[in-house]
Amino acid sequence: VLTDGKDYLILPEAKDYKRIGVGDTGPNTGGMGAVSPVPFAQGVFMHKVIQQIVEPTVRGLKAEGIVYNGFIFFGLINVNDEPYVIEYNCRMGDPETEVVVPRIKNDLVELLEATAKGKLDQLKIEKDERFATTIVAVSGGYPDHYEKGFEITGLDNDNSDAMLFHAGTRQEDGKIVTNGGRVVCATALSSQMDEALNMSRDLVEAVNFENK
Repeated sequence: VLTDGKDYLILPEAKDYKRIGVGDTGPNTGGMGAVSPVPFAQGVFMHKVIQQIVEPTVRGLKAEGIVYNGFIFFGLINVNDEPYVIEYNCRMGDPETEVVVPRIKNDLVELLEATAKGKLDQLKIEKDERFATTIVAVSGGYPDHYEKGFEITGLDNDNSDAMLFHAGTRQEDGKIVTNGGRVVCATALSSQMDEALNMSRDLVEAVNFENK
């Protein structure tokens, strides 16, 4: 959510996938991909999230005399259709942000200005109703030891419904090279989740670097 200390706006929800391996196997990572909207986090479940978690949190901050302006990231788990809090963060999550922000149709600067000035009650979130998916290309060996400095190719993209977010990259002698574990996120938007995933796969497969 975005909150100005008294009111709040719920941003598009997202689910991330942590494990490195196919089929949700292997060690945990910072996140290998994400999807928004989340099929199970609708209707009754989202009502519970708002009533049992979001609103008590915003009220609690105010009751404690904490004037909080900004993002509250609610890390939740679904246990038998009941939402429980795993963590709070005072920032957005990665790679969730790469599927949340593309679905926000508002001017993000306008939202942030309203947050700073206590005027969130004057705005409503406008969402792109399509699915957004993202897949992360990582350095071989991540989340353990990995090497950096490999040239990255295939970064050009002419699909207006797909976009690459740079993460662990840097410029070196006019080239883009790897500079981290999670290198790029490949995000795509489509009315069908499977189609968005296929677009993300095509985009991430076009990106190449050693030990991808």
